[in-house]
Amino acid sequence: VSTQSTGTEDYKESLVLWRRPVTTLYYFFRQLISELIRLAILLLTNRAVVVLLTVVSLCTAAALHIPGPHTPYVSVITAQSTWCLYWIGLGVLSSVGFGTGLHTFLLYLGPHIASVTIAAWECGTTDFPEPPYPSKIVCPEAGQMSIGILTIMSKVRLEAFMWGAGTALGELPPYFMARAARLSGAMVQDEDLQELDQIKEKTDLDLWSRAKLLMHTLVQRAGFLGILLCASIPNPLFDLAGLTCGHFLVPFTTFFGATLIGKAVVKMHIQMIFIILIFTKHHLEAIENFIASIPEVGPVLHAPFVEYMEKQKLKLHSGGKQGGGAAGDSVVSKVFEVFLGVMILYFLVSIVNSFAQQYYKDKVEEKKEK
Repeated sequence: VSTQSTGTEDYKESLVLWRRPVTTLYYFFRQLISELIRLAILLLTNRAVVVLLTVVSLCTAAALHIPGPHTPYVSVITAQSTWCLYWIGLGVLSSVGFGTGLHTFLLYLGPHIASVTIAAWECGTTDFPEPPYPSKIVCPEAGQMSIGILTIMSKVRLEAFMWGAGTALGELPPYFMARAARLSGAMVQDEDLQELDQIKEKTDLDLWSRAKLLMHTLVQRAGFLGILLCASIPNPLFDLAGLTCGHFLVPFTTFFGATLIGKAVVKMHIQMIFIILIFTKHHLEAIENFIASIPEVGPVLHAPFVEYMEKQKLKLHSGGKQGGGAAGDSVVSKVFEVFLGVMILYFLVSIVNSFAQQYYKDKVEEKKEK
């Protein structure tokens, strides 16, 4: 039995695009179809939700396409709602658990906060013309104000909160999965919980296993405060907190309330302050001096970094009309674009692999039950 189990696990781990591309893609599409069918069944069993969504969609479509005195207000509300949904979606992608998760803070929110910080110090104000802000930052022709951390935080607080709320929403699937399994009396077929049960039986634990056991105990015994603490710090093990809360039937309001406050309020303010401090004017000058002082590679890295920063500042005053051509693109911007593309590709590949492995795992469990 042990040998058979090991063989099954080895085959599941081999279901990746670079080892079994045809089988992995086949299993991925089968799992994707299964998930879509489950979603359709869920919607059909919740007709009130379907009716509500239909009514809201029809009202929204009517407001957008029928002209009237409401049109200017609808345009403003639509633009603001789209902007908020954009950041919520990025937050969900960061934590929802598809594949490895897309690190959207490093790829999107962090650079956005950094660009606003640099622009605030360069322009001497955060009252950027709207439009083109937020799609593009341009210094206003006049207007100066006192620039500080709180001023910049107030400018990016909405984006940061929405991104944090999205990460909180992304933590709900493990919670609902474990809760549904507990209420139905079925075993939770989750590797993290199964691994946790094995850890509890061991006495000699490594640091990672101790961290898992500590978080599980903290969430189980401290309740709201324990969840809040775990959500308020960068925590790669927070999926385990959702599974624990669902398994022990922690009320939804307790779990989601603590998660939302921790991720969208506490942790986001910590991350905002960190990024803003790094990209303040005097800290950027210190970073430039540090790069220049690095032996051998310092001068090589310093020149493109300074060039990139100067071009970004020039764009703030020129409305992006200068230095934005293909010939003038900085090495730093090109490297970031390549890095962004690689990260998104890796995220998509990890989703395919994860879905394929889940499909195979479900089929193995079905055979065992028969």
